[in-house]
Amino acid sequence: MDHNLVTNWKLRRRRRKIKRVIRISLFILIVIGILVIFNQFSLKKNDSVGLVTSAIKGAQSVQTEDDYLKLVVENALEETKGTYGIVIKNLKTGESYFANEHRIFEAGSLYKLWTMAVVYQQIQSGELQKEQVLSEDIATLNQEFDIDPDKAEQTEGTIALTVNSALTQMITISHNYAALLLTQKVKLSSVAAFLQENGLMESTVGTNGASPTVTPADTAFFLEKLYKGELASQEYSQEMIELLKNQKLNDGLSKYLPDQSKVAHKTGDIGWFKHDGGIVFTEAGDYIIMVMSESDSPAGAQERIALISKAVYDYFNKK
Repeated sequence: MDHNLVTNWKLRRRRRKIKRVIRISLFILIVIGILVIFNQFSLKKNDSVGLVTSAIKGAQSVQTEDDYLKLVVENALEETKGTYGIVIKNLKTGESYFANEHRIFEAGSLYKLWTMAVVYQQIQSGELQKEQVLSEDIATLNQEFDIDPDKAEQTEGTIALTVNSALTQMITISHNYAALLLTQKVKLSSVAAFLQENGLMESTVGTNGASPTVTPADTAFFLEKLYKGELASQEYSQEMIELLKNQKLNDGLSKYLPDQSKVAHKTGDIGWFKHDGGIVFTEAGDYIIMVMSESDSPAGAQERIALISKAVYDYFNKK
């Protein structure tokens, strides 16, 4: 009997010891689990903070660059009395500047960019051939495009040019009747459709005697699409760029740039409006610059465009 009591006592003692070990083990496991969860949460939190911090630093870096460019342009615009619409975009870094980019200006000869693109699209499709001769009476062109007889450069005679020659004269010396001849051939409706198809929604071809209109944003977008080869095949895109590089009217964007610089650009002048926009090719990176202006001194605005261009060129190439 005493032996059984001793045995039972030992068993109870052993069970209590086992239960105590189990409780201690469970407690240790719970503590370990809590520590693991806490550490993982801390790591995630740190990672999140790191990512957010990196994103903020990146944003601050871009913003700082844009602020520097803004300062450069605004310094070049000091004391100007006209209204300017400007888009600048570094095609390598994405650094940009915008001012009045959605303001509508009369296009002047900038509409010739659209005509050029449509002509090349029709050459690409086989509808036109480069050596095809186009011919029309000046009076017919004046009437068809609602040109005021008092403002017409020519009132009589005939113009006859190959498509290739008309393109060259329209772009490099901004020949108005070469442009009208080409626009008549491809049709104004095709030019209007081109604007819609390429997202140039702020631009108009001008009908019923109204002048074509543009915005800096639209024209810069056109130039970027041309640069990326999105308006025609790579071959014809490059031909358009080369035409623009051969521009002979260089008192704006190109005036104060180094002789070796390459600028594919087009001017636009009408009344109080003076514009120049193009792609500047440099070893430091290519960029788009579009400057439109309306002022009571077009000659002064042209000089201002040249100064803005020089300031932007120096900024991008001396960073």
